[in-house]
This record gives sequence, structure tokens and C-alpha cells, in this order.
Amino acid sequence: MNSNEILGAQESVSTKGDHSCSSSVQSTPDIEKMYVHGVYDAIAPHFSSTRFAKWPKVAGFLNSLTPGSLVLDAGCGNGKYLGFNPDCFFIGCDISPSLIEICAGREHEVLVADAVNLPYRDNFGDAAISIAVLHHLSTDARRRKAIEELIRVVRKGGLVLITVWAVEQEDKSLLSKWTPLCEKYNEEWVDPSSPPVRNQSTIVLESIAETDEDTGVVKQRSDNLKRSNDALDDKANVTWSDSSNIDEHKKTQQEYFVPWHLPFHRAEISGASAAALENGFAKKDDKKGTVVYNRYYHVFVEGELQRLVSGINNAAVVDQFYDKSNWCLVLEKL
Repeated sequence: MNSNEILGAQESVSTKGDHSCSSSVQSTPDIEKMYVHGVYDAIAPHFSSTRFAKWPKVAGFLNSLTPGSLVLDAGCGNGKYLGFNPDCFFIGCDISPSLIEICAGREHEVLVADAVNLPYRDNFGDAAISIAVLHHLSTDARRRKAIEELIRVVRKGGLVLITVWAVEQEDKSLLSKWTPLCEKYNEEWVDPSSPPVRNQSTIVLESIAETDEDTGVVKQRSDNLKRSNDALDDKANVTWSDSSNIDEHKKTQQEYFVPWHLPFHRAEISGASAAALENGFAKKDDKKGTVVYNRYYHVFVEGELQRLVSGINNAAVVDQFYDKSNWCLVLEKL
């Protein structure tokens, strides 16, 4: 299959029947526009420079695919998985034009697209992956719609791999370094059907000190790559019983701002940070010599991904596991 044939799969999504979705789901909430889309556009080159390690479980999934498979990476970021298996054909999409520009510069077949409204025809791909994407969507409805879209675009028998950040972090100290979103802010976008426990925090944003950014997570993941498979398997049964020292609030808190520290010299190159600082979208940390951006995350509790998939009649869970502080599912389209 050549590049023209691959791009031929990138047609408008049908608006008939089950493919339609409400305007409330398709319309991007402001918190995602500001604290996901805007941030990743601003930090794209620096973010890309930190994203190169391949997770063994994702690599294993991609290497298990039949030669000649067409694979979609929805939320491809800087494209680190595009072309990973040389025997397969890859296309990618991401909501960030800046990240897509990086992918295009590496000669990948990519386009800008929203995870809840993928611009591909039904049943065109053999597999799809969504790596660390769903936790940036701010309502249950949007997260579920993104899963439905991944299933829609693969053929019958096709596989979908989804990974999301877990509340149950291997390094539990990371939770204290993130900013929990307070009730008065939370209630502006959280789906009314969501569990009310998410909105019970009385912590105000101003009371949370800025701390180390995502490099802590990067280092953790890099260190974890060196662990044996046996050690990873031991983590598969992580539950809240392992976290008895965490108070009740932290158990139920799922909405966070996770800071990204953009070095001053990177900020000057990007040009976007001056405006972000001026309008209060970002702030300086002179001690660290960085511009601090906050990224929105909804971190998942155990079983939440399965709950989102339940009721989707044309897909079945064929594998589920915990890996590197992520909850992961593999689905097969029925």
C-alpha cells in the first residue's frame, strides 16, 4: 500500500446512525483548549525531545501485528511509534498542529484531528493505538466517544490498544506534586453523571506550590524500562490495598494539573510563551529558569476503562493490564 492509498482512507466521518454524536461531545471544552491543546502547541519541541523511549508493552503489541497491517496512532504526539514495526503501514493524527509538524518533518503520514471525531472511514484499519491520550479528555462522554471512534475505524477482528495514566501510581509521591483541581473549578466541566466524589476537594489552586514537572514521570518511566518483565508482572495486581497510607481524599481525586517546566531558552525560541505569560496562562519559575505550563489530566482508577467500554456491543476486551503506572486495555472489534 502506497502513501496515496493510505491517505485515501482519510475520508470524512459519516454522520449517519451510530456515527453521529451530540454537539456537547464534539464541542471541545475550554479546559482542554487551554490546558491541553494550547500547552502542547507551546511546548511541542521540548516535549518531543523527551519522548523517545518505547514502552515494552506497546512495542510488543505492534510487533505482534500481521505483516502488512495498517495501523492508526490516534494522538501520535511526536510520532515515536509511527513506523515502529517496519512490516506494517502507519498513519497518525494529533490535535496539536505543532506536534504534527514535527511528525511531518520526519516524513510520517499524519494530519491534525480530534480524538472524538476521527477523519477516517469505517473499518479501514487493522489496528489502532491510543497511548496516553484519553486522560486529557475532560468528561466521561468524550472519553467514551474517543474509544468508540477507535473501534469504528478498525475492521472486524481488528485490535485497539489504549493506555491511560493511573491514580495508582507506582511512585505515589508524584500525586503530591500535582495540583488537584478544586470544587469550584471542577464543576465547570465535569460530566453531571460523573461520581460526585471528584468534586469534594476544598483545596484551592493558589495553595499548591509548583513542583517538578513531567521530567519526574519521564525519569520514572525510563528507570522502569530497565526492570525485568517479572517485576512488571508483579505490579499487575496493584489495588488500593497497597495504598493504605493515602488519605481518603487522594484516593478519590482524579482531576489534576500536571506542570511542565519549559526552559527559558526553549520558551524564547517558541515565541508563544511571552503571550502566555502576559495573559496568565503560564508563569515564570525563576529559581528553575523555566516557564511553567499546567496540563489537564483525568487520571483513571482501576476498572474505569472497562466501565467505559462496557455497553459497546461491537468490541470485546481481550487483554487488560497495569504497566508503568498506566491502566491498559486491548480490544477486539466484533
